[in-house]
Amino acid sequence: MSAAESAVETIQREMTIFARRARASAGRMHPELSLVSYTLLGHLEERGGCRATDLAAHYALDKSTVSRQVAALERAGLIERRLDPEDHRVQVLHLTEAGQEILAQVTRSRRAAFRERLAGWPEEDLVRFAAYLERYNAGPAGADAD
Repeated sequence: MSAAESAVETIQREMTIFARRARASAGRMHPELSLVSYTLLGHLEERGGCRATDLAAHYALDKSTVSRQVAALERAGLIERRLDPEDHRVQVLHLTEAGQEILAQVTRSRRAAFRERLAGWPEEDLVRFAAYLERYNAGPAGADAD
């Protein structure tokens, strides 16, 4: 096995561990907010609202999966539907005040957890790690970053 093949196997294993840790920690950050819910709320905040179909397309999720998540967030009072002012046939999802507050609370907790986990890392390693994550999440050259 080449060094590159070995590295790819290590990356796959470590990314799986990272994902499991992220899912497990999401429940500790806020018991009512799953990692998926947190991610959707963050996207709505970042975009200033969007349609459920936009969420499904952005995260490459089935529309029924997004529909269930959106319904749960609505029941919890964290998001609301508003008519699109330009097209009254379209409903746009927006954070409620409660959604904004919970998102901010969870974001603070997650950042604190990351700071704690990375506390001993030299600044140059943090900068390099951040750049590698951005590069990885951007996808292959020429591919859609979503």
